[in-house]
Amino acid sequence: MFRTFRIATYASLLALSGGFAASATAAELHVVASFSIIADLAKNVGGERVEVKTLVGPDGDAHVYEPRPADAVALEAANVVLVNGLELEGFMKRLIETSGTKAPVVEVTKGIEPLKAEEEHHHDHEGGEKKEAGHEDHHHHHGEFDPHAWQSIHNGEIYVKNIADAFCETDKAGCATYTANAEAYLAKLEALEKDVKAAIAEIPADKRTIITTHDAFGYFEHDYGLKFIAPEGISTEAEASAADVAKLIDQVKEDKASALFLENITNPRLIEQISAETGIKVGGTLYSDALSGEDGPASTYIDMFRHNVKTLKAAILGS
Repeated sequence: MFRTFRIATYASLLALSGGFAASATAAELHVVASFSIIADLAKNVGGERVEVKTLVGPDGDAHVYEPRPADAVALEAANVVLVNGLELEGFMKRLIETSGTKAPVVEVTKGIEPLKAEEEHHHDHEGGEKKEAGHEDHHHHHGEFDPHAWQSIHNGEIYVKNIADAFCETDKAGCATYTANAEAYLAKLEALEKDVKAAIAEIPADKRTIITTHDAFGYFEHDYGLKFIAPEGISTEAEASAADVAKLIDQVKEDKASALFLENITNPRLIEQISAETGIKVGGTLYSDALSGEDGPASTYIDMFRHNVKTLKAAILGS
């Protein structure tokens, strides 16, 4: 539907939508980030030299997002476009094409070691039952790899370096600023990772099985030693079938899961059903694919990790 908009329409939309041209700032770079987590990292690297517009905002779900005409306007006016890649943002290719943007589109996952999507599913029992027909469709549109790479702080550091490189390439005069900002923020992430590992180490090995709504925590599991199982796949687009849920409930009982958690981007119905049928209480809300609003407990990438770990520990250990 975007193709029907002409330049005059773009200009009027820009004025009405909070686009870059409508804001009087001293920013040297106008940056579009595909979703809230990348936007926060970009703000930390860019500081006052950048203005960041986020397509999928706080508590939003990039898996199912439907672009608006104002998004095309923002891309057309951008100097840099930041995306996760790994086929997370299914809407971006069409949006980029219709916007006519000339800005470089930077995949911030470049250089990470992606996890195979198939390897990070825990719908079946350990030891090797194959997924029943239909499971593969849950992550088919995301391709071969799990896109939730930001759930590893080490990967978050790679995101930051890629963002700094992109800003330096586009705004060479500001490169020293971007580099200094990135180094300062990377030091904070290094300290954060030490804290996360220390906190997880306090959770007994037999209490490390966690249930969430969809498979968003594969990288967290890989790096920090918890086991996450979920009724839905890598994406939130495909709902779990009754057979999926029944199978998961059996697995929960067998694996003696310690806690159930809601996610800020998903419907609580499934988790509430599993809670009712297993007797395991819901331990709170984890932030998986999006940050909270500014007044929430996970309004930054660092706060998201601290909140999630605190919530996990409190539910499992009762502290």
